[in-house]
Amino acid sequence: MAIFANLAVSTSLLLLSLITFWGNPIYAIAVDIRAAPDLRAILTNTANNKWSKETVLLFPSTPGFEEATERWTVFRPPTYSAAIQPGTVADIQNVVKLAKKYQVPFLTRGAGHGYSTSLALFQNGLALDLSQFKSIQINKNAQTVTIGPGVTTRDLLDPLYKAGYEIPTGTCQCPSLIGVTLGGGVGRFQGIHGLVLDSLLSVRVVTAKGDVVEASKSTNPDLFWGIRGAGTNFGVITSATYKIYPLTNQGDFTYGAFAFLGNGTNAYFDALASFKNGMPEKLSSFSYIIYNETLSQTIVVSNWVYLGPEAEGLKAIEPITKLNPPTSVIARVPYNELISTTVGGNFDVLDCVRNLTLANYNLNQNTYNATLYKSTFEKMTKWFDENPNGRSSSIVFENLPNQAVAAVPSGDTAFSYRNSKGYVIPTFLWALGDTATEKAANRIGLEIRDDFAAGADNKAREVFANYARGDETLEQIYGKDKLPRLAAVKRAWDPSNIFAFNHPLPTSYP
Repeated sequence: MAIFANLAVSTSLLLLSLITFWGNPIYAIAVDIRAAPDLRAILTNTANNKWSKETVLLFPSTPGFEEATERWTVFRPPTYSAAIQPGTVADIQNVVKLAKKYQVPFLTRGAGHGYSTSLALFQNGLALDLSQFKSIQINKNAQTVTIGPGVTTRDLLDPLYKAGYEIPTGTCQCPSLIGVTLGGGVGRFQGIHGLVLDSLLSVRVVTAKGDVVEASKSTNPDLFWGIRGAGTNFGVITSATYKIYPLTNQGDFTYGAFAFLGNGTNAYFDALASFKNGMPEKLSSFSYIIYNETLSQTIVVSNWVYLGPEAEGLKAIEPITKLNPPTSVIARVPYNELISTTVGGNFDVLDCVRNLTLANYNLNQNTYNATLYKSTFEKMTKWFDENPNGRSSSIVFENLPNQAVAAVPSGDTAFSYRNSKGYVIPTFLWALGDTATEKAANRIGLEIRDDFAAGADNKAREVFANYARGDETLEQIYGKDKLPRLAAVKRAWDPSNIFAFNHPLPTSYP
């Protein structure tokens, strides 16, 4: 793993931190195949199915099945008895119609990054793997890009950058960008461009009836409204068109990476919380509480990005640099390498490794609280000491600008939490079968989530769909004021609840 290799600097402390942080082995998922004979018969029935030559049918005994069904986390996962990789939209339509006819549960998969525990309700079903839909069409005249559901953020960054454009993305490269969009899409550009879903112009959707329709502000506007914030509930997105933007500062950004040890973490958290009115529109930070095996202690590593010239960026992060952190890196980074440079480089190693056993306990941050950050650090220090098998776990504070997010009227989309100033992401990892560490992780994860509900001005425990764990109420995920309209859209477009496993909506509310 080449940490900061593209920056040509030496950052040994951060390097050691990140290597030891993610140094645990990877554990594979065991798939229950009890329903495989039924699905095999349904899918291979040539009298009813005229699959295109590009479409691939996969079963547990065939090569490629594991790749088509693997996921980011195997904690409370869905399981599959068959998978299909459609080569055409017509074949996606056929899958939906077959599923409805034979009451076959199916789960749409763009890149397999979803982690809601509600997915565990899906057992022995059909994986609808859309990885073949990788088209990218950039229209410079219209300043748009149209992509398929198999396109990941990683796939899109280089073509956009070379064309002179940017788009807001999530915080890691491996998820499907359309998948990120459906629940919101938070990231470093939301101060100037809003959420990823705020750049969405239109989609093509295979509905619960198996029809293909377009949805936009002018065509099927209620469906388009619901897709932007609760989009896993209404259909299979086969393509999406986004607004793109000329590169900010020619795509040349300022990046700072820092590490803090011991009492130095208190000063850092004070500085982080000093942005009490929220981050400036071009500034964002991620702060990680992790355990460093080399130093045998809990530390904080952080990265700050300013979407602009170096002089402005240095001034923006001065509250951090004046602390004289023991490890400090300031560098320039281009748009297409921004995510891969985050937290020391090769972000895929950090957040895109598959088949890990992990659980999240995320929550929106509505204010920055230094006392809360410090107490979380103290709790994790104690937890790491008591649970050495959980030392690949982390607490992440995502402190993000929200100017362009908040500027969009709340009623314009189904996304509710436009005034949030960031997110806390407790992520706990353990070896599959290590029930002692799993129980300890669940206890501290729930405790930290409770702490942030009380101390980060979020007593309602709000968390948007992409970050929701799966044990929240519908009101906490979608917002009570949005649910009546969401239920009406669900009733209109999926009354039989075919799309029912990822934070599912009711067809009536209350």
